[in-house]
Amino acid sequence: MARSVSQPVPGAVKARPTRPRDPVATGERDAAQNRAASHNYFLTDRFEAGVALRGTEVKSVREGKANLKDAYGLVKDGEIYLLNAHIGPFSHGNAMNHDSLRTRKLLLHKEEIRKLVSKTTQKGFTLVPTRLYFRHGRVKCELALARGKQDWDKRETERRREADKEARAAVARGQRR
Repeated sequence: MARSVSQPVPGAVKARPTRPRDPVATGERDAAQNRAASHNYFLTDRFEAGVALRGTEVKSVREGKANLKDAYGLVKDGEIYLLNAHIGPFSHGNAMNHDSLRTRKLLLHKEEIRKLVSKTTQKGFTLVPTRLYFRHGRVKCELALARGKQDWDKRETERRREADKEARAAVARGQRR
């Protein structure tokens, strides 16, 4: 006896409908960004670093409670640390919840640390975290080698951005005709 396609197979397990996963947790969207970094600094080299976090910190980052606005990287004793990165307390945490502004260790290869140590010793360079995101279930921090902008640099960048915007608008107007 032949079965039609619409009849279920006896003993078969039905697939449960899956709900969409959180875009931050899957790595599709950044957990935190430092937008002020590109405005205040010339960003040159970028490095991906793991972040040594506690369990409640990871859950808070997943909830989107991370802020990198005033954060910076510091090289000390051949290791790199993330300072002033604010990760808010976990909503379901207890008395053992983490401190929001604690110093966190960044995990990089020795060769990358050596490069960063040599570059940050040059005058005017610093380490700035630009974004916090998930990769394969682990929190990563994009660290950029940065040199501070003067006020006239910021005005020049703004002028260039405005000129590009006007040029794109003119091209779009030309294509509509």
